[in-house]
Amino acid sequence: MKHSLFLLFLLSHCLLAQRVPTFEQVISLRSVSNVVLSPDGKTGVYTVQTADWDNNRYDMELWMWREGGEPFQLTNNPRNSSMAPRFSPDGKWISFLSDRGNKNQVYLMRTEGGEPHAITREEEGISFYEWHPSGTQLVFVKPEREEKQKREREKRYGAFETDDKEFTRAHLWKVDVDLNLMDHTELPCYETVDSLKVKAGCIQWPKPQRITEGSFTVTGFVLSPDGTKVAFAHQPDPLINSFLKADISMVTLTDKKITPLVTNAGTDALEDWSPDSKEVLFTTNGNDTTSSFYTNSRLYAMHINTRAIRPLAKNLDEDLAGFTWTKSGIYSSVWNKTQRHLFRVDPATGTHTALITSPAQIYSFSFSQDGNKVAFVGRKDDQLNEVFISEIKSPKPIQITKFTDQVSGWKVAQSEVISWKSKDGVTIEGVLHKPANYDPAKKYPLLVVVHGGPTGIDTPTPAPGYVYPILQWLDKGCLVLRPNYRGSAGYGEAFRSLNVKNLGVGDMWDVMSGVDYLDKKGMIDKTRMGCMGWSQGGYISAYLTTNTNAFKAISVGAGISNWMTYYVNTDIHPFTRQYLKATPWSDEAIYKKTSPMTNINKAQTPTLIQHGEYDRRVPIANAYELLQGLRDKNVPAELIVYKGFGHGINKPKERLAATWHNWQWFNKYVWGEVVEIPGIDNK
Repeated sequence: MKHSLFLLFLLSHCLLAQRVPTFEQVISLRSVSNVVLSPDGKTGVYTVQTADWDNNRYDMELWMWREGGEPFQLTNNPRNSSMAPRFSPDGKWISFLSDRGNKNQVYLMRTEGGEPHAITREEEGISFYEWHPSGTQLVFVKPEREEKQKREREKRYGAFETDDKEFTRAHLWKVDVDLNLMDHTELPCYETVDSLKVKAGCIQWPKPQRITEGSFTVTGFVLSPDGTKVAFAHQPDPLINSFLKADISMVTLTDKKITPLVTNAGTDALEDWSPDSKEVLFTTNGNDTTSSFYTNSRLYAMHINTRAIRPLAKNLDEDLAGFTWTKSGIYSSVWNKTQRHLFRVDPATGTHTALITSPAQIYSFSFSQDGNKVAFVGRKDDQLNEVFISEIKSPKPIQITKFTDQVSGWKVAQSEVISWKSKDGVTIEGVLHKPANYDPAKKYPLLVVVHGGPTGIDTPTPAPGYVYPILQWLDKGCLVLRPNYRGSAGYGEAFRSLNVKNLGVGDMWDVMSGVDYLDKKGMIDKTRMGCMGWSQGGYISAYLTTNTNAFKAISVGAGISNWMTYYVNTDIHPFTRQYLKATPWSDEAIYKKTSPMTNINKAQTPTLIQHGEYDRRVPIANAYELLQGLRDKNVPAELIVYKGFGHGINKPKERLAATWHNWQWFNKYVWGEVVEIPGIDNK
C-alpha cells in the first residue's frame, strides 16, 4: 500500500512539474536541417534556425561535430544567415553561402575554426554552388545582370512589366580557388584579376568564367566525379510554371560544349552522376504534361555515351526525388504512410529496400566519400528533428544532437496514428493528439487541423504548431485530429489521384468520417468542435464552412474560396487544370462542384480568414470573396491580412499574431470565452 501511494505521489509530482509553453516559446524552437558529412565521414556540419525577435526574422547558423565530440556552433553572424555548407574535397575547409553583404556569396573557413572570408563577390549574388572534385574550382549559378535596356526604360516610363514576359535567367559559372594560398594567407581580400596570386599578404581572386550560354535558366547541376563534365537541369525561363518543360543537358568544362541528355515533354529532374561518371540519374514524368502534380515521377539511369536508359525502383509507389548515387548504392528518403525511411536502390538490378527505418522520419542526408557512412536529419515520433550518423553495412543510427531537450518539462502532444473508412470506403489515416492527462472516460472538444498540399502529410510529433496553438489547446482539454486526407503524400499514386475532379468533396468525406469515427468511440463532444488549416487545408476548411454546420468555428488560412477566382489569379494555373481536368470555360460545372462559394447560402459557421497581403499562390481575392459572402449571409466572419507576406507567415512576430488570432477565435466559439486581442471584434 505504501509502495502504491509512493508511485501515485511520484506520478502527480511529474505531472505538476510539466509546464505549458508560451506561444513565443513554441515559435522560438530551434530547428535543424541540411546536414553535410565530411569526405572521411568523421566530421559533420548542419544548419540551425533560430528566431530573432528583435529583428523579426529567422536566422540560420552552422554547427559542427567531430567524431567522438559534442556539437558546437561554427558561425555567429547576427542579422545574417549562413546556409548551404559544403566540405572542400580534401575535407580541410568548409564553404557556405551567407547574405552578409545583402547578396549571397560563398564564404570559406578552416574546419578547425577561424574567421570566414568571402571568396566570391558577385554583384548578382550566388544562387547555389558546388566544389570541383579537384578542390581547385567552384562551380556556381548566378542570375544574369539586369538588362541595360530595362533600366533605361524605367528612367523614362517608370516601372511596369508584361506578364510572363520579363524575367532574369541564371547560368553556370566557375572560378579558380587555390587552397594552398589560403593556408598561408591570413587576410583574404577580393579583386578580380586574370590569375590567382598573392599580393601584399592579400589573395587576389581571378575573374569567374561563364560556362553556359543560351535561352534557358539553370535550376540545378551536378559535377561528374571525374571532374570533366557538368550535368545540369534547365527550363526555358525562371517562371514557376516552366518547370513543366524542364530538361537535362551536359556541358564539358574544357570546351563548354552543351549536349542535351533528357528532353521528355514532361518534367525531367536531375538527381546525380554514377560514381564512374558514365551515367546520369534522373527522375521524370515522361511525356505526361497533364497530371504531374499528383502522379509519380519515375527513376532512370542514362548512359551518356550510348543514351541507353534503364528504369530503377520500378515498384516504389511514391513520387520519387532527392537521390544520391554513391559507391555503395543509390539512396533517397521516401514516405511510407506516416513514416519516411532511407531506401537503397541497387544500381545493377534496380530493386529497392528500406535500409534505415528507425527513427521513423528521415529527411536530408549526406554520405562520406566512400559511401560507407551516412549522416541525416530525422526524428522519432516523440522527438524534434535531430542529427544522426550511421554505418551503411550494419545500420545503427547514433544520435548526435539534443534538440528535443528544448521541450523537456513541457506538456507535449501525446500522438498516435489512427485509421478509419471514408464515405466511399477508402482507408484514411490521421494523427490524433491527446492531452498529457487524457481520461478515456471523458468526452473532449475536438479541433481538426488540416495540412496543405494537398500532397502534404501530417505525422506524430510532440510539438505541432505553425500558427495554431495546439499544445495550449491540448492543455485546455481537447483532442486534436490531423487527417491525412486523400491526396496526401505517403500512400501511393492511386491515393493521391483520388482528388482528381473531386477536390473538396472527397476531402470533406475524409474529415467528417474521421469525426464520426471518434464520436462512435465515445471520445468527443460533437457540440464543441472546430476546424482550421492553411493553403489546401484552408481551402478544405472553407469548403466545410459552406457545406456543413458541424463545427462551432472555422479558420481559413490562405484558402481557396472559388476555383474560378483562384484559376485566373494564381501563379500555378496548371495545378487547377490538372486536378479539375478543365478550365472554367470548358467545364463550369466541376468548378462549381468543388468551390466553397457555390453553397455560400448554406453557411452558418463563424469563420476567421487569415491571408498574406501579397500571396501569389492563393491570391487574396479568395479571402475577400469568402468574407463578403459570409457577411452578406450575416455569418460572423473576420479577415486578418498579414502585411507584406506571401503564401506563408515566415516571421516570428506575425506568426505570434496569427497564433493569438486563432487562440481567440476558437476559445470564443468552442469554449465560450473572450480573449482580448487587438484587431478582432471581441464582442
